[in-house]
Amino acid sequence: MGIGGAGMSGIARILAARGVSVSGCDVKQSRRTAALQAIGIDVETGHDSNHLVGVNSVVVSTAIPVANPERVAAGEAGIPVLSRAAALGVILNGFRGIAIAGTHGKTTTTSMFTVALQNCGVDPSFAIGSELNDSGANAHLGSGDLFVVEADESDGAFLHLQPQVAIVTNIEADHLDHWGTFAAIEQAFMDFATGVGQRGGFMVACHDDPGSLRMAMSARQAGVDIETYGESPDADYQMIDARPSPSGWSFDTVCNGVRLGRIQLKVPGRHNALNAQAVLVAMLRMGYPAQQVVAGLEEFSGTRRRFDFKGEVNGIRVYDDYAHHPTEIAATLTAAREVVGEGRLIVAFQAHHYYRTAMFTREFGESLGLADQVVVLEVFAPGEEPIPGASGQTMAGNVPLADECVVFEPSWSQVAAHLIQDARPGDIIMTLGAGDIGLIANEVVERLRDRHEQNKA
Repeated sequence: MGIGGAGMSGIARILAARGVSVSGCDVKQSRRTAALQAIGIDVETGHDSNHLVGVNSVVVSTAIPVANPERVAAGEAGIPVLSRAAALGVILNGFRGIAIAGTHGKTTTTSMFTVALQNCGVDPSFAIGSELNDSGANAHLGSGDLFVVEADESDGAFLHLQPQVAIVTNIEADHLDHWGTFAAIEQAFMDFATGVGQRGGFMVACHDDPGSLRMAMSARQAGVDIETYGESPDADYQMIDARPSPSGWSFDTVCNGVRLGRIQLKVPGRHNALNAQAVLVAMLRMGYPAQQVVAGLEEFSGTRRRFDFKGEVNGIRVYDDYAHHPTEIAATLTAAREVVGEGRLIVAFQAHHYYRTAMFTREFGESLGLADQVVVLEVFAPGEEPIPGASGQTMAGNVPLADECVVFEPSWSQVAAHLIQDARPGDIIMTLGAGDIGLIANEVVERLRDRHEQNKA
């Protein structure tokens, strides 16, 4: 149920590859449901108890409420109902798990790990929250014993996994609708770390991030085998000579006075350099040769909705990104600044969830201030009760740019027009958010093409 979601579609794909008869449903058809149908999975639109005929287990997305009639009918019929997290945990049984956790950067880091392993001649299984640019897949059943998985903390899913290798990119306050407090999130990550230690595995954690560092120091005291990475001189693996380049970021890593090899990434941003370094450290600890790991990381070309290039028209480039937390927005727009050069950065942002908007409305405004022009949409929070003050209009008022550079636009149909209105060659237009705002990026490209053709005529 909810088979079109990023995590759920991956689970369905892997189960089908293992010979399980899989069917599913979602509220609407999508690119992902079409891809699942193409490999023989039956996908229905909407929810109906008739979907349960012949079914012996049900896996539910976190978006499916307990009172959903189809879910209720499964319970009444005695059909086992598994959460997404529990199902993923069962799937990983029998594999050597490599779990990528953290508030931000999980999808990209998991993707980098997968590509680097493939470059080393390994065929790993993987389940990622987005599609790899190269293969177009977000999940795959490999031929070996390694399984690389994006370990999602949003609903506690990562605590159902039992990895032998783990990465923690960062730990910040988020998903408080599930956890309640930041202290609870920190404890969950600590439980995740100690579980890795109890299984005799090891963990790689970012020294530059305060939350990750606190967890690493506590876990190390508890006996967990932990390596740290980052630009800090106190990191076990220190990043040096990190700098942007025309194609992305490049950096070297030093451990015990030895340089491990310069990496030239195809993706921009210091945050992606740190993600790549985490993979390098973990794979070195696993025994893979540095030269092959470096080569694999240099082949990584990105994932869907992570600084995702949608097109260029008359020198105006259009990108889409999943960034939906102030830290992610700041990292993405900082990277975009490196790419845009002398051009301007024109951004549309759609917040996700009222609670996150209420908690970070000022921080959202400040991070969006890294752009030159900003269009703020209304909050994307289907099925949620509004929170007073947690609105796109309030957020727009917190963007520290001149009034004429910030627009609150509650009408979806008007956003693309705002974005292209003043765009000129050399500019970058970006859509940001975890909801369905990515669809606007394609519309922007089409409108730019139409405008360019009209101007030529």
